[in-house]
Amino acid sequence: MFDPRIEKHLIADQGERVVDEVRKHWAATVSAVLELFGGIIVVLLSFSVPAQAWWVPAVLGAAVVGHAVWRFFEQHLDRFVITNMRVFRVHGILSQRIATMPLTRILDISVHKPVVGRILGYGHFVFESAAQEQGLRDIRYVGDPDRRGLTIQRVIQQAGLRGAAGRADQLGGAPVILPKREAAASVTVADPGYDSQPTAPVPEVRAAPVPSSGWDWLADAQRREDERLAQLRGEAAPAKTPFDPDRTSTAPIDLPR
Repeated sequence: MFDPRIEKHLIADQGERVVDEVRKHWAATVSAVLELFGGIIVVLLSFSVPAQAWWVPAVLGAAVVGHAVWRFFEQHLDRFVITNMRVFRVHGILSQRIATMPLTRILDISVHKPVVGRILGYGHFVFESAAQEQGLRDIRYVGDPDRRGLTIQRVIQQAGLRGAAGRADQLGGAPVILPKREAAASVTVADPGYDSQPTAPVPEVRAAPVPSSGWDWLADAQRREDERLAQLRGEAAPAKTPFDPDRTSTAPIDLPR
C-alpha cells in the first residue's frame, strides 16, 4: 500500500526504462510534520483537563494526528517518473491515480523557483502539452529542478531523433517519384546508408487542362468587337491574344467618318 511500484507501469516489452524517478522534496512534508506535532500536543492536553472531559482533547488530537499521517504518506507516494518514452505521475494511497503523456506531446516546460525554493533547493514544473493533461500540468516540490529540467529536455530531444529514425525505417528508403513532362525517367531518392534499388519507369505526366477563368464570355465579346472595329477601319483582323480583364477600357471609341 505504501509503495507505488513504478516497475509494474513500465512497458517492458517495448524497451521502456526509467530515466529519473522524482520524489517530493522534503519541504512538501513540513506542514504535515508540524500538524503531527500539534496533534500530539493536543493529545497530551488530555492529562491536564478534568477527568470528565479528557476524551475531548484525546479525540481531537487523534484526528489531527491521523490527518497529518495521511498527508505525509500522500506526499511520499506521489511520484513523477521520466522514461525514455513518456512521463507519467502515480499518486494516491487507497485509490491510485495515474496520468501519462508521451514525450512528443510536451510543448513547453516552465520551472518556477520561489525564494524559499531557491534556498532549500526545490522548484515547481509547469508542463504545456497538446492535450493539456491536468494530472501532469503542475508538478510541485521537485528537488534539484535545474538538473531534472535538463534531463527532461535531453530525453525529449532523443525521443525526437528516434522518432525521425523510426519514420525513415518505416519508409525503408523508398524512392520518391518526381513527375516529369519529358520522356519517362526513373528517379530514385534513397536515405543515406540504404542500398538504392531501381524502380519501374515513371509514366509521363501530362499537364492538366487549365480550367476556365470565368471571363470566357467577356473575352469572346472583346474579340468580336475588335474584329468589327478592324472591318470598319479596313484593317486586318487582330491576332488572338489571351484575354486580360485589367486591360479593358471604358473610353469612347473613335471611328473613322
